[in-house]
Amino acid sequence: MLNTRRLMVAGATAMLIAGLAACGSERSDAEPPSGTITYSGDSSAQETTPRSDTVSGLRDTVRHLSVRTVQATRPHMVKKCTSGTTRVRHTTSSGTGTKRKTRTWYTTERTRSCKNVRSGTETYRRVVRPERWCVRLDDVGGDKTKDDVWFRVSSATYHQALAAKEHTHLEFVPRGSAC
Repeated sequence: MLNTRRLMVAGATAMLIAGLAACGSERSDAEPPSGTITYSGDSSAQETTPRSDTVSGLRDTVRHLSVRTVQATRPHMVKKCTSGTTRVRHTTSSGTGTKRKTRTWYTTERTRSCKNVRSGTETYRRVVRPERWCVRLDDVGGDKTKDDVWFRVSSATYHQALAAKEHTHLEFVPRGSAC
């Protein structure tokens, strides 16, 4: 019985080692598959397949819409705590049968309960319009009739388009349209 258990553990260990060796045998210096593009719009460039939602065209103009806020009020919540005491009953028993004795005593324990309650109002800045970066393209997708189309883009794409000259070919993934 002991020998068969040892053999089973040794076999399982050998299988685990063989499996780990097979997983680690892939080459890390292998080239990516053909047709992949490295996007560097983020700080961490990663290899991805070409995206179907990419738009391209000629840079027309850029626009930055700053955040718009208004002053608003909301209920001011404060934590209100109440203290109290509760009487707790304790019992012990000793003996058996007719000679069983039960001793009972009481203690007082402190309790505390807290909850948030409204106490007036407070003012804060409410965001009415979030910050947006927009790029307008001409000849969208190579179509000469699609001009003056606005796209909402990331801050990094906006700054790249801002640095580019007018009528420069741009290609990016928009965050939205109708800026």
